[in-house]
Parts: sequence; structure tokens; C-alpha cells
Amino acid sequence: MIRNDLRNIAIIAHVDHGKTTLVDEMLKQGGVYRDNQATTVRVMDSGDLERERGITILAKNTAIHYKDTKINIIDTPGHADFGGEVERILKMVNGVLLLVDAAEGPMPQTRFVLQRALELNHRVIVVINKIDKPDARIHEVVDEVLELLMDLDATDEQLDSPMLFCSGRAGTASYSPDEAGTDLKPLLDTILDYIPAPSGDENAPLQLLVSSIDYNDYVGRIGIGRVETGVVKVGADAVICNYHNPGQTKRTKIVSLYQFDGLKRAACESAFPGDIVCFSGAEDITIGDTICSPDSVAPLPFVKISEPTLEMTFMVNTSPFAGREGKYVTSRQIRDRLYNELLKDVSLRVSDGETTDSFRVCGRGEMHLSILIETMRREGYELSVTAPRVIYKEIDGVKCEPIERVYIDVAEEYTGAVMEKLGARKADLEKMELHGSRMRIEYLIPTRCLFGYRSKFMTDTRGEGIINTTFECYAPYKGDIVSRYTGSLVASEAGVTTSYGCYNVQDRGALFIGTQTPVYEGMIVGENPKQGDIVVNPCKEKHLTAIRSAGADEALRLVPPKIMGLEEAIEFIAPDELIEVTPKNIRLRKAILNTQLRLKAQAKATKG
Repeated sequence: MIRNDLRNIAIIAHVDHGKTTLVDEMLKQGGVYRDNQATTVRVMDSGDLERERGITILAKNTAIHYKDTKINIIDTPGHADFGGEVERILKMVNGVLLLVDAAEGPMPQTRFVLQRALELNHRVIVVINKIDKPDARIHEVVDEVLELLMDLDATDEQLDSPMLFCSGRAGTASYSPDEAGTDLKPLLDTILDYIPAPSGDENAPLQLLVSSIDYNDYVGRIGIGRVETGVVKVGADAVICNYHNPGQTKRTKIVSLYQFDGLKRAACESAFPGDIVCFSGAEDITIGDTICSPDSVAPLPFVKISEPTLEMTFMVNTSPFAGREGKYVTSRQIRDRLYNELLKDVSLRVSDGETTDSFRVCGRGEMHLSILIETMRREGYELSVTAPRVIYKEIDGVKCEPIERVYIDVAEEYTGAVMEKLGARKADLEKMELHGSRMRIEYLIPTRCLFGYRSKFMTDTRGEGIINTTFECYAPYKGDIVSRYTGSLVASEAGVTTSYGCYNVQDRGALFIGTQTPVYEGMIVGENPKQGDIVVNPCKEKHLTAIRSAGADEALRLVPPKIMGLEEAIEFIAPDELIEVTPKNIRLRKAILNTQLRLKAQAKATKG
């Protein structure tokens, strides 16, 4: 049976190329809203963190109706750290819209997501977006997309993919770069004509592959996936099985069934091959499982998700301020939360650490892990985390490390500063091109050598540079590197900071805290511009005397402190330092708080 009344597509692109904005217009023109209904910008970015950062973190489903056809649309993340979200949802669709910015052209994540779509033999509609930008270079970008398709060994049919020209913000599309569109009808017509309709035998035994997991306090875990064969019905008995563990099966029952319709989930009694559905009742369901008929247990293979390259240790907060601000502070609560995250995030790996109150968490990148920490923090968790470390592998007896491909887009006058810094970090120049007044540079660099570089890059380029990275491969270890050329200012005693104490400390370096801030011994209160740590006392009070001097009563001029966010803290800390994360504060501290014990440990390590 071929479902001519249905199409399943995913929108894939590099970060900031306009996926979520285009979905907004597709929803408006697909009749989801009333004429007088107030609408939200980037409605699919429903999470607080997504709206704050302006990026998509989780893939989300929606659906519109056009010409008696239902189009299921999946909006995906564009950031490389969330590539696992893209990889798993591609199993739910029959084709993809590949968005490419008309000014930037194909970027690293464009290559990654397109390669995954081509491997699954999905049909591709290329959409050159943001054609109304002043610096758009439409014809050059068209050639770059065709080159990318040839680089990825696309078939002749994939090379002949239709190409449209859109302005997602204006909600227009056209078949030619030289004609201005009036609406998105050309895009929607192309989806109906080019993307194949899903097919499947509704008389065959049920097979439903779970590609995503949601959770609801009332019904528990909710599975999201596409019906491959058979019919799924409310109240029907089913079996949970997995392709990689064929012997393990569990009986379950479909308690409720929903399909996506606009921004809502509409309840239904049954669903047929090709339908994307949500269902509850299967409490032990995980991503990659197959829901089968009890009469015929035949699990479907799931896409292999790329391995993580970074790890951090999450542990119970042991600072003197522990337990004051968090709701969930014990190792059991932190452990349960981390293992629950595995049910939704296929790119994450969690294992118990060397001690009972520590856990090893592996992810795709610094942003991937920082989003997890920030989410836990907002939920009321209190914990400490270490600096990120790369995951090494031994290949043919040789120690290998992950290598990143770095794409840099920078104004020509800042090129020298960028190349100097990256050269010192063992980066190998691969490609260099001039586009107008901006330079495009490609490097291959060890992942560990990028730690702490992004903030320096933004400083060197006066905030105008664009840096993107994507995992390239594992290569032999490139040798040691000095990743941090600065030290820390460490508090020598517990107390509350004073204006007098901060005034005397600020000559040593930039402060991270202001006045009237509680601190403890071993807490990092600032940055030393030179290597090495300095023990300081920001709580020092001015002694009162009976002697007056000229200027004694003048106000002390304090430099505003540099407030560290979570990602800046992750970039800053050294291997012997920790980040104390609570719902109200982010503090930096030494792993060994006592000054004398810390100095002894450093001396011992130096001798060793």
C-alpha cells in the first residue's frame, strides 16, 4: 500500500541557516493558525534554553495539510554537538529538505547531515535560503552544493535533486534565483512531487521503530516512531524487542495513541504504515526498540550513532557551601538523573566513576555536556564537574586522539592573529580562500587543543568571527601542549568579600566576584594573567587607626568583575580544578581546598 495522502520529511542544515524560521512560515501557510491568531517566532524552539540561545537542541515533530496531503515535518538541530538527534530521526522520514545559507554556503554540519541522508538513500530537496540577504552569493553557493554532492558520492538521481530559492523569514519560495516568490507553494508542491510517499503492508504483522522518547508526568514514558508495517491500535497487545538484543523481549500494551497535527497531538484509535505516532503504555521503551505484534517478533535495525569524543566527571558537591542551594544533592539522585537522560539522548554515555559519588559522562562536545549540566541545574540539582577530557583510543597499538575539522570565517585583517594562535595549538592548515573581504580557513586540530580557544577567538576577531567544528577522525597523538597560559587567584580563607580586599586583589588579575560575596578557602576568585596560582585574601578588612591622611576617605574604585557563565567556566578550568554548579550560582574551586595540602600535592606531582 502506497500512502499518497502522506509525506514524511526532515529539515536539515547547519546551525543558523534558518530551519526553524522556515517551519514557522510553513505552519502559517499550512493553515495551522487562525487568521487573527497571535503567533510566536521560532515556535518549534519550545525549551527555555533553546529560546535563550537561539538554537535548536531537540528534534521536534509537527504536521501541516496541503492539497489533501498531510506533511509530517521534523525540525532538527544544526549544531554538531547534537548530531545524534539528526541521525536517529532520519529513520522516520522518506526525504529531507537541505537548507543552505545563500551567503555562507555549505558548512561543516551541512556536510555531516547530508552524508547521513545520502547513506539512507533519502531523496533530497536543496533549498537555498536567505536569498534576500545583502551579501547573498546565490550562484556560487549553487555550485558549492553540487560540489558537495559529488564529494559525498551522490548517485545520479541525487545529483539531479530539485533546487529552490527561499526566504524563510518572508515566507517565499521560487524555482529560479532571479524571480521573487510570493509564497511557499513552489516548495510545498516540490515536496508532494519529489518526496516519495511512504508505503507498507497493512496486513502484515506490526513493526513500529521507536526513534524518539518523550515523558509526561501523567502517562510516563512516551515512544515516538513510524509505523513500518501492520496497523497499531489502542488497547492492542504488543512486544518490545531490539535488533541488537534479539533474545530480550517484553510484553506491553498500547494504552494511548496520538498523531501530530500542527502544534498539537491528536488522539487516534489506529495508525497505518507511514504514520508517525506517539504512544504510551510501554514503560521500558528506549530509542532503537521495535514494537512488534506478539505473533511475529521481528526487530528492525537502527542507525549506528557516532561515538562521543569528550568526557567529564560529574560528582557530588563537596564544597563548604554544599547543600545550601540545591534541591537534589545526593549521589543517588544525580545518578538517577544521568541514567534517565540516556533514555532520550542517544549520543550520551554514562558509567559509574572510580568512587561511589562520581560518574563518568561522555558526550559529543563541550556544548553537548554544558547543556546537560545547565538543564540539571535549572531542575534543582547541585553537583561538581571536572574539566573536559578527550577520549583516547588505541588503534593498532598506537595511542590515537580525536581530530576536529575547524571552519573559520573571519575578516581579512584578523587572519594573522587567528593563524598565530591556532599554529601554537598544533593545528594543520588545510584550505584558505578569500570571499569578498572575509577569509575562509580550514584546519585540522586535536580536540583537546581547542579547549579554551573559543573565547580567545572572539576576542581576537572583535566578536565578528565565526568558528565551527566537526569531528573528523582519530589520528596518532600529537604530543603535549600548554593549553592554558594563565593561572588562578585562589582565596586563602573563608568569609565575605570586602571592597578593601577586592581593591587590593584586583591588581593581581581580573576578578570573578564582586563585593559582599561569600567565599571559602580554595575557591577561585579571579584569573592570574601569568601562569601559576596566587593565594589572595579578598575578605581582608581595613584596620581602623586614629591617624588621618590625605585621600584616606576617598572611595575605592573597583573594576567590574568578570562573571563566568557555565561554558566560560568549562573553558577556563585546569585539570586540578572543579566547577561547583548549583541552581543559584556557578563557582570555580580547586579540587584540594586546603592551601597547605594543595601545595604539598603540587610539589609531589612535580617531583614525580
